[in-house]
Amino acid sequence: MFVQVIQGQVTDAGRVRAAFDQWAQDLAPGASGWLGSTAGVTDDGRFIGLARFESEEAARRNSDRPEQDRWWTETAMLFTGKASFKDSSDVTVDVTGDPDEAGFVQVMQGRGSDPDRARELMGQDSAAWAAFRPDILGSVAVGHEGGAYTVTIYFTSEAAAREGERKEPPPELKAQMDEMQQLSIGEPEFFDLKQPWLYAPR
Repeated sequence: MFVQVIQGQVTDAGRVRAAFDQWAQDLAPGASGWLGSTAGVTDDGRFIGLARFESEEAARRNSDRPEQDRWWTETAMLFTGKASFKDSSDVTVDVTGDPDEAGFVQVMQGRGSDPDRARELMGQDSAAWAAFRPDILGSVAVGHEGGAYTVTIYFTSEAAAREGERKEPPPELKAQMDEMQQLSIGEPEFFDLKQPWLYAPR
């Protein structure tokens, strides 16, 4: 899988959503190899979006379409300043439910000292994690250069996510969480998407 992460500041979330809705309706049918997108705007106007493709080649084919170029030229004007793009084929997907049914999405960005170990930890005890946090429908972890990462977590609802955060994990899961925190360099940044925009091929 290949993921493109788009970020930037916006002042009118409604207009940005309308632009992405238009893409899903008019341009998505011609985007071969597109697997789906997750996007949204935080309460303080930070936009973040992840477009998933089956390969880098599929993403490039989409970017090279004239209609895609026209759409982005217009959409880019809705950002205050320049939007940033980060591409990666270092993608780990973990699904326990249907992420397209998520009522709340949280995106976390940060940097770690040992990406391989972090990936290993994230793959452990998935059944135990699913039992402990039934509010989590799935996650997409994307690795970037220099140990940077973007992790998107799909929740049934914000209320369920907050309740889950307060629960005390069993010892083995707590040990994993503690080790993950030790691998973290600095404080991660969180994007709470209370009204996530979830798109999938029809």
